[in-house]
Amino acid sequence: MHQAQVEAWGSAPRYISVPDLPPPAEDEIRIKVLAAGVHQVVRSRASGKHYTSGTPPHIPGVDGIGETEDGKRVYWFSLDRGCFAEWVNMPKRNIRMLPEGTDPVQAAAVINPALSSWMAFQSRVNLPLPQGFSVLILGATLASGRVAVEIARGFGAGKVVGVARDRGKLGSVEGLDERIVVAEKVEETDFSKFGDVDVILDYVYGPLGAHCLASLMSRKPTSYVHIGMLSGQDLVLPGAVIRSKNLTIRGSGPGSWAMHEMAESIDGLLGLVKRIPKQPIKAAKLEDIETVWGEGVKEGRLVFVP
Repeated sequence: MHQAQVEAWGSAPRYISVPDLPPPAEDEIRIKVLAAGVHQVVRSRASGKHYTSGTPPHIPGVDGIGETEDGKRVYWFSLDRGCFAEWVNMPKRNIRMLPEGTDPVQAAAVINPALSSWMAFQSRVNLPLPQGFSVLILGATLASGRVAVEIARGFGAGKVVGVARDRGKLGSVEGLDERIVVAEKVEETDFSKFGDVDVILDYVYGPLGAHCLASLMSRKPTSYVHIGMLSGQDLVLPGAVIRSKNLTIRGSGPGSWAMHEMAESIDGLLGLVKRIPKQPIKAAKLEDIETVWGEGVKEGRLVFVP
């Protein structure tokens, strides 16, 4: 059998030959890997910088699409077992049936990014949300931001506004009602026309998040959920902003919600995957991982296939 392996932090994963897997335990299922995405968390773990990285050697991957030995298409997730391999043995509790007709490569690319907004709505916003609630997405051109549009619609959003720096890319994001282009100087970005907002999903953080909250003119309770940190900077928020607005500030990620909460709700997300517009993807053979890993992908998500 072959798998990808990071032998030392900072080095690219190598495609190596390893002994065949042992027979699956009674509570496991053996899965032939069909597609596995290179998500941000996958790269962070493979660099040794994530709090779940462990120690090398490290097998990358946190989820994927595969086929069981009896021919069933499934999705699995795990922070304990890497999955960039030809075969994996996964605990039954980590496996879900993939709805019929789902494209395995698209699913491998979008389920993990979609989980960020899915779990934000499941557990991190003020409930119940009003009918036809409004959502503001900071970082709407990111993979997670793009799919968050459809996730928000699935939860009942009536208005979705996207925020990003690249006007052209922002224009290509499907399903937005309005678009706000980030100014060259972030603090000059105009949020004044937006008005009431029920939920803010922030994939950027830093100065943009702070400016957005300071500019907020909403007359209703607003749930701000920090999900990503594209800016690489911390958010510095004056106390006056918190005191003068009806804000609930939360983060969304493993730890803010439990893995069993994700497992219990993920079937609902899998049912939405086919509704998400096709996302740009670069598919590559796992055997080419050492070459492709460092190239990066300017558009879309890298997905490894057999």
